[in-house]
Amino acid sequence: MSTYFPSGDGLAENRKWYVVDAAGQTVGRLATEVARVLTGKNKPQYTPFLDTGDHVIVINAKQAVFKGSKNDQKMYHHHTLYPGGLRSISVKDQFARHPERVIELAVKGMLPKTKLGKAMAKKLKVYGDDEGLRRHAAQRPEPLALSPRAAAQKA
Repeated sequence: MSTYFPSGDGLAENRKWYVVDAAGQTVGRLATEVARVLTGKNKPQYTPFLDTGDHVIVINAKQAVFKGSKNDQKMYHHHTLYPGGLRSISVKDQFARHPERVIELAVKGMLPKTKLGKAMAKKLKVYGDDEGLRRHAAQRPEPLALSPRAAAQKA
């Protein structure tokens, strides 16, 4: 008996497009589900060193929520590469200015920190409202069924 082993041929042509509505979803739980689809871990032909994942469109990022005190205490940091150039912004301010970045950073943090992870992150599209459905209508995205635990959190 031989084990099925996917080759790298035809992976890009067989990718599906999924759409996820972030309205009322917890950011971390949403990010884990999206990261699983981007890496391809939800498929039986998953292979760690191949990009077997699908494309994901996240809409209504403005309406995603943080639980607990993260909304007040969580900070995002970056450095300008100049002396004394550490800049910080709270998640509340970042959410008000760029809600898409909050979701993108959460998902990218759950992907591999390699060239493969960067390729997976390119398959993620995040929109603050529902314009992503209009913009990607040609790809005919399917709604992504979230896990029962994430769906229970939404309700």
